Amino acid sequence: MRFMMMIKSDAPSEAGVMPAQQMLEAMGKFNEEMAAAGVMLGGEGLQPSRKGVRVRLQIKGKGKGKDDKAFSVIDGPFAEAKELVAGFWLIQAPSLLEAVDWAKRVPCVEDGEIELRRLWEMSDFPAPEAPAPGKDWRAFEEKFREEHGQGEAGAGASPAAPSLPPRLPGTTRFMVMLKSDAATESGHVPSEDALKQMGALMEELGSAGALLSGEGLRPSREGARVRFSGGKRSVLDGPFSETKEMIAGYTMVQMPSLADAVAFAKRWLVIHVETGRDIQAAELEIRQVFEMDDLPADTSDSGWREREEKLRRKLEGRPA
Repeated sequence: MRFMMMIKSDAPSEAGVMPAQQMLEAMGKFNEEMAAAGVMLGGEGLQPSRKGVRVRLQIKGKGKGKDDKAFSVIDGPFAEAKELVAGFWLIQAPSLLEAVDWAKRVPCVEDGEIELRRLWEMSDFPAPEAPAPGKDWRAFEEKFREEHGQGEAGAGASPAAPSLPPRLPGTTRFMVMLKSDAATESGHVPSEDALKQMGALMEELGSAGALLSGEGLRPSREGARVRFSGGKRSVLDGPFSETKEMIAGYTMVQMPSLADAVAFAKRWLVIHVETGRDIQAAELEIRQVFEMDDLPADTSDSGWREREEKLRRKLEGRPA
């Protein structure tokens, strides 16, 4: 099983305070341990929400013959710091219980929260017996995942070697996150029409070299949270009530500007709302991703920076 393990923001991370050298060293060792155990598939840190935006769409009169689309773009920062995502890992584990055990071992968290959510897999979306006319979105999706080592392994098999799409000069990486709603929390698989439209959008991004990765998250009732308080850890099983602040899925893109990411987000929102069950509004949050150049110089004797670069190259399938 694959899981997204999200660490929530706090006041220092939202203020843009970089972690101390000791924390960077400890986190690096933890990542190396997960990678050596075959658990870690990837991970990224997100810049403070003041550098991000939220894009909202409301469609009035949906299904009544006249759809009135109203977009709004809200600049960060966002107030609910403890519900924001500061960073994440993608991991694989035999069960949620074992994934929770890894979350409990995250170092240097005195007070905070880590949320674990299981990912949807291609096997959750079998092709219909009578496919609709036109191109099947599964063809591009399966090819992209096979080429770049993204997705679950087959029975008894190891996941494919990672090989992320090449970085494009003059672009910035953005994490575009869909907020949960009644449709995503229901656990119902999106309609074939929704999958086809979203698949076409992903193929367009992939052909342009803008698509880096993307995943859907299963409903929070299949997840868990690990809370850290004064060095103690407690586990809370889903579902969770604050739906509007949870993540239902994400797409990692590389684009020339935030405005380009917003334009993509608007197209995603239209597909989600127009094809969604019993929803008339939705929201996406766009956050810039940290790069190695954003991290401080290594002033310790541990060599954490060099080791971090080596681990990233390995996880992304780049030459050593």
